[in-house]
Amino acid sequence: MASLNTVKIFSGSQSTYLAEKIAHHYGKNLGGYTLRKFSDGELSPSYEESVRGCDVFLIHSTNPPADNLMELLLMVDAARRASAHYVTVVIPYFGYARQDRKDKPRVAIAAKLVANMLAAAGADRLMTIDLHAGQIQGFFDFPVDHLEGTSVFVPYIRNLNLDNLLIASPDVGGAARARTFAKHFNADIVLCDKHRKRANEIASMQVIGDVEGANVVLVDDLIDTGGTLCKAAEIILEKGAKSVRAICTHPVMSGKAHDNITNSVLEELVVSDTMPLRQLSPKVKVLTVADLFAKAIGRIRDHESISSLFINS
Repeated sequence: MASLNTVKIFSGSQSTYLAEKIAHHYGKNLGGYTLRKFSDGELSPSYEESVRGCDVFLIHSTNPPADNLMELLLMVDAARRASAHYVTVVIPYFGYARQDRKDKPRVAIAAKLVANMLAAAGADRLMTIDLHAGQIQGFFDFPVDHLEGTSVFVPYIRNLNLDNLLIASPDVGGAARARTFAKHFNADIVLCDKHRKRANEIASMQVIGDVEGANVVLVDDLIDTGGTLCKAAEIILEKGAKSVRAICTHPVMSGKAHDNITNSVLEELVVSDTMPLRQLSPKVKVLTVADLFAKAIGRIRDHESISSLFINS
């Protein structure tokens, strides 16, 4: 019979590539799990081993399509009905996070809806990394462990030994993120102010700040089509920067993103493995967050501080 604090780690069907690495760093194998599909696409998950009395960690990013979110909700429900002691959802990429407020009339606040659904399914805790907006943590009525990608990206940038380093945000909304990143290097920041006609389409952009002779690192939480990032890099280089590279935690990379990055002026795009790349690109470098998540799981299990995993600026 399993003890109350036995840890079992399971992966959703689309996140096995990362979950296996997390489990390996933690020192366990992934638990047995099967996802069956009816002919109409209906999902039916089941655990192939007992989770009674266990601390269960369910690893699954909720990027579109909606099947990924639905699968996670069903996994939580199945674990709860199988008498799991504590259910932690580990969502490396928290989908629908961009819809975190009413920015115009008659729209949904999808991030809040997802939070409500996870609570209704029976989740006890959420672990994620680099939410689109930090205040999304307030949508949850249970503990949220919000890990920081700086733990992985800052050492990488330090090892490049770039002189005259400047941190940039591809939009004004990311100013706080860029400032937090810049503090680790005592660097200044610049902002790119963009105006959109519609989603994923930029009408105009201008750079706020001096980039002359600087090695610029653009910082964002995710890259979707890459239009904003590539446009920002192009303008920054035109303004006299020595080089431009970008760091984006979540490689959503939809539409023509790979072509946009390949044909851009970016030296490189550094991302994490919270989501699998749709295709490889010589300009895209992937850093793993598996060890970071594994350490966080260990600290939750042992009731230790998660903040000790953060890099002090």
